[in-house]
This record gives sequence, C-alpha cells and structure tokens, in this order.
Amino acid sequence: MKAAVLHAFGQKLALESLADPAPGPGEAVVEIAAARVLSYMREVVSGARGYAMDMPAVPGVGAVGRIRALGPDATRLKPGDWVLCDPTLRSRDDPLTPDIALQGLIARGPGGAILQQRYRNGSYAELMLAPLENLYPLGDVAPAEASRWLAVATMLVPYGGLLAVDFRPGEVLAVSGASGSFGGAAVMLGLALGAAGIVALGRNGEALAALERRFGARVRGVTLSGDAAADAERIRATAPGPVDVALDILPPGAAASATRAAALSLREFGRLALMGGQQEDIALPYSWLMRNSIAIRGQWMYPRRANQSLIALVRAGLVDAAAFEIAEFPLADVEAAIDHAAAHRGAFKTTALRPDHAAIAATP
Repeated sequence: MKAAVLHAFGQKLALESLADPAPGPGEAVVEIAAARVLSYMREVVSGARGYAMDMPAVPGVGAVGRIRALGPDATRLKPGDWVLCDPTLRSRDDPLTPDIALQGLIARGPGGAILQQRYRNGSYAELMLAPLENLYPLGDVAPAEASRWLAVATMLVPYGGLLAVDFRPGEVLAVSGASGSFGGAAVMLGLALGAAGIVALGRNGEALAALERRFGARVRGVTLSGDAAADAERIRATAPGPVDVALDILPPGAAASATRAAALSLREFGRLALMGGQQEDIALPYSWLMRNSIAIRGQWMYPRRANQSLIALVRAGLVDAAAFEIAEFPLADVEAAIDHAAAHRGAFKTTALRPDHAAIAATP
C-alpha cells in the first residue's frame, strides 16, 4: 500500500510503499476513501505541539472508508461495508479508566504509548488497521461523497461535550470559541438538539456575524473584550434567557479570560464543559461556584455512543453535513493538503485526503 510517512518531527511526509496490514482478532483493515486533515496538523508534524508519536509513523486522525479485511471474530461487519473510523483508541483491560490514544496523532501516558505501538499508523494511507469497536457503519455512501462524512468526525468532539453536561432541548447554550472549526460545529449541533438560543463567543466579530447570518435569530454573537466580568455581563444580556450550559472549546493560546467569562455567565445550577486546549489556570470564585451549585465537567473526546447517535442525526437530516466546504487532495499531495488546512481553518471547512484517487482538485 501507499502511505504518507513521517520519519521525524520537522521533516516532510514521504510517500512510501508499506506492507499491507493484516487484521488479527478484534481488528479490521479499512480501505481509506477520505481522511481528515486537521487545521493544526502542520503544528503536529513540525513538533510544535509536542505530541507523543513514535517514529516512523503514518499520521492521520479519523477517516471514512470501506472494510477490506476482517479478523476471525467479526460477526456483523462485512467486506465492502462503509464505515466511519473513530481514532479514539481505548484499552480493553480497564473498563472504568481505560488508557487512551488518538490513532495517527497522539498517545496519552504510558498506557496510550502501548496502544500506539499496535496502532501507530493513521489514515494518511490507502489501508489502515483499526479495532473493530472503532468502526461505525454508515450505510450506503456514494464514493464521491465520502469526504462529506468527515464532518461527523469534526462534530463528534463538541457533541461529546454536550453529552457530558446533559445538554437538553429548550436550554440556552454559550459556546466559547464559536468561530473555530469545533466551535462552529458546536453551534450547529446545539441548534439541531433543540437549543432555545445560542450565544456564540469569540474575538472575531466578523466570524460571529457570519454565524448569525447562517443560522438566524437563535444565534447571537458576543465579541469578547478580555474583561471577564464585563464580558459575562454582556453574555447574560445578549442571551434569550438564563444561560444553562457553557461549552468551552478554545484552542491553545486563547486567553483564560474567555473561559472565565463563559463560566461566570451561567445561571444557578448551570453546567460548564471544558474541552479546549487552554494552558492557563482559570480563576473562579469558590463562593460563587458553591452558592450557585455550578457543575464543571472536563471532557476529552466523546463516549462511544456518540458515534451512532450523531450518524443517525445526519441520516435523519437533523444535522447537515453538506454545510461543510470541502477541499480534496490526492494522497501524493499530502503536504499541500496540510498547508491548505492551516490556511483555511475556521468553521465549516474540511480538508480531505483522498487515497482512493477520487480526489477533486482543490481550489485555494
């Protein structure tokens, strides 16, 4: 098979021929039709993010493809089935606190490093080995539309945050980082799940206005000033009612004041989901948290059940995967794809590699 191989951080990915993977028990080999290129993948392969990756490795996190081969214990999946490949690897020998790695991206801790030894190669390849439990049937997919289904992989992250704090129809949601890829997806998902209103928070007023135009009156933007107390007051004044849930999904480098403002905007018994890359400590008043019964939940990625329910929402037409602008590149142009993803980051944009050679020339 052909694969884009990273030999060391800071080097270019090299298109090489590797041996085809063979599935063991509990595994499958997937023929990759479309692989997602993260907007920050250049930071990953350069080493700037400091992610733990054993070299050489095939990067690539998340994909859509068809089953090529199955291990001897597969009972439902069949060769040729279209599947969504979930990159969130979980160890099988601790049901309460499994070790986690993201296939083709990062290992978390010593246990994650062990998982990465078996599944170090991600989706920037013609074929990929994956655990059976990480493959979710999609039903019929037109090959030309494979990249559209990569939107599910983007939406799964904020969906995990909304599930973690039990977001409910009729509630008011504040999304901190709404102008980003994950934040924009959170806005769309909140509406699909029945939000009474969404306050979209960020520093880019033009991007927030674009969300208002796209989704209508239920979305209201607040451009943050950096003064957490003043911003929290503006959030409360802008929201159509008390803010029930705040989802923080800011990128690394964002100011801690943005997270603080979203938290302080919550009503009594409000819930805060922390999913972003914030590196600073966040100061929140102890007495306010206690007296207002505020629940704070950290959430990395999403539970397994999120995959099936989000796929069902897309199939039902409640979430529109076609809302994402797609740029496709053949596998041989992986470096151009990574550069394109970095230059075209933001809400509702997807850069895809097409190892199946069905790529459409991308327009910058």
